Amino acid sequence: MNVTIKDVAKRAGVSPSTVSRVLSNHPRISRETSQKVRDIMEEMGYHPNMMAKSLVSKTTETICVILPKPAEELFLNLFFMELIRGIVTQANRSGYDVLISSGGSEKEEVEAVSRLLNGRRVDGAILLYSRQDDAVVDYLKANEYPFVLIGRSEKYPDLLSVDTDNLQAAYDATKHLITFGHERIGFVSGPPNLMVSQDRLKGYGQALADAGLTMRKEWIVEGEFLQESGYRAMSFFMNLPERPTALVIVDDIVAFGVLRGLNELGYKVPQDVSIISFNNISLSELSNPPLSSVDIGIYNLGYTASQALIQSIRNPNEKGRPSRYIIPHRLMIRESSMHSAPK
Repeated sequence: MNVTIKDVAKRAGVSPSTVSRVLSNHPRISRETSQKVRDIMEEMGYHPNMMAKSLVSKTTETICVILPKPAEELFLNLFFMELIRGIVTQANRSGYDVLISSGGSEKEEVEAVSRLLNGRRVDGAILLYSRQDDAVVDYLKANEYPFVLIGRSEKYPDLLSVDTDNLQAAYDATKHLITFGHERIGFVSGPPNLMVSQDRLKGYGQALADAGLTMRKEWIVEGEFLQESGYRAMSFFMNLPERPTALVIVDDIVAFGVLRGLNELGYKVPQDVSIISFNNISLSELSNPPLSSVDIGIYNLGYTASQALIQSIRNPNEKGRPSRYIIPHRLMIRESSMHSAPK
C-alpha cells in the first residue's frame, strides 16, 4: 500500500499542508519541523509524486547539465568528472536532482535544451563550456531561461557565470617557467573557439611580453582536450629547427600525452623540456615525473555553479546578487617544471 501525505501528516502530528510545505522547502517551516517530517517520511518509505508536485509548484526541482560533445568522449577527461561531482553534491544538498544531456553539435545541444526546458522537465541548465559564439547561450538568453555558464561570455558579460581567472592563471604558470631561465616557451592549446583556450593563450602571451620575450606562432599548437592532442603536439615541436625548452599546456590530460610523446622520442622531463599544465586532477602527482599544474578548484567550480543556478531559480528577482563568481587558483609545483633551462 502506498504511503500518502495524509499518512505522514498523521504520524508527525501536523497538517497535510505542512507536509507539502516541507516538500517544497517553504521558508516559514522551522528547521525542527522540517527535519521531523523528513525523518518520518524516511521511516514510512514515503516518496513524493514528483509529476504531481511539479504541476502544483510549477517546478521540477531538477536541473540539467549540458555536455558540449558526446559523453563517451567527454568522460575521458577527469576534469569533467570532478566538475559534475561538485554540481551533483550541491544540487542534492539543495533537494535537486541532476539530469545530464549531450549533443554532438551545437544544433543538437540547442534541441536538447529546448526539449528539456519547454517540456518542463527541468528548471534550469548548467553549461560546462563557454564558446566565443554559442547558439545554446543565445537560445537560453533569448527565452529567459535560468542558466549558469562555467566560463565567461564576451557577447553577454553580465551572464550568471562561474569561472577561474584563466588569463592570470596562465600568466602565473608562464612566469614560473621564466623564473627558471626559460626563454623558448611553447603553448599547447585547446580548441580556439573556446574562451578558456583564448584566455590562457592571452595570459601566456602577456607573461612573455612582460619578460621581453617573443611569442612565436610556430610554438603554439591547437588541439582537443584529449591525450592524443598532446602526443601529436610533441611530434610537431620536436621536429622544429629551434624547439621550445618549456611548455605551458592547457590541460593535464593533454599534458599526459605530451609526457608520452617526449618519452618515446627520448627526451627527459624536466631536464630537456619543462612542462606545466592546468586543472591539477588527481593523477597529476602520480605521473612520471609528477606534473606541475594550476589548481583551478574544479570541484568548487561545479559546486558554486549549481548553488548559483538553484538560488536564481528559487529567487529570480533577488537584488544585489553577483552575476559572476571567480574561483581562486594556485600553482602546484612538482618535478616536471623544477629545472633550469638547458644551455
